[in-house]
Amino acid sequence: MEQKLVYTGKTKNVYALDNGNYLLKFKDDCTGKDGVFDPGENSVGLTIDGVGDVNLRMSIYFFEKVNAAGIKTHYVGADLKNTTMEVLPAKVFGHGLEVICRRKAVGSFIRRYGDYIENGADLPSYVEMTFKDDAKGDPLVTKDGLIVLGVMTAGQYDEIKEMTRKITQIVADDMKEKGLELYDIKFEFGYAPDGSVMLIDEIASGNMRVYKDGEYIDPMTLSKLFFA
Repeated sequence: MEQKLVYTGKTKNVYALDNGNYLLKFKDDCTGKDGVFDPGENSVGLTIDGVGDVNLRMSIYFFEKVNAAGIKTHYVGADLKNTTMEVLPAKVFGHGLEVICRRKAVGSFIRRYGDYIENGADLPSYVEMTFKDDAKGDPLVTKDGLIVLGVMTAGQYDEIKEMTRKITQIVADDMKEKGLELYDIKFEFGYAPDGSVMLIDEIASGNMRVYKDGEYIDPMTLSKLFFA
């Protein structure tokens, strides 16, 4: 099947396929700063050999589980040998939107609100959205803001929030079974030609903060523990 490069991303390249779908090619690049991985950073900070492979493996695992739960995703299939994933076409909201579900107060949340909450405090699957804009530091945006700006409807916002919480619970339950605790996770959503919302991008260790016995687990270690 013919493929044509349409986008070069930080951690994945995107190709158009002649069947109308797209192909995501996972890379070994990670977001971070000064050689230290950070899922919240806006730039590639390091390259970890094999991270593309493990990110794809985890994405396959969770996309299949999320699809089985009746939650719509863009996942069609994958090829581990070539580190690629075939996905349905989807439009992103605005110029790209990240959806974060927080179960513990860490990272940028504690940097913003540390005067009001203790580091590591429980959060009730708190959902927030940020625009993907490296230059502006991925600014937070409210539901009303998204509606006023014409990025999404109130119904789409509510649907994304509900889907985010359900998917987060699926991931958290799996982590718990392995003695791990999910603190927060980052998703991306898009919409199909018929307007229906679906989970896009990936569900991988590089998009989540997971702890074991109160200690942070880096993505490669997490992937090894998860598939052990």
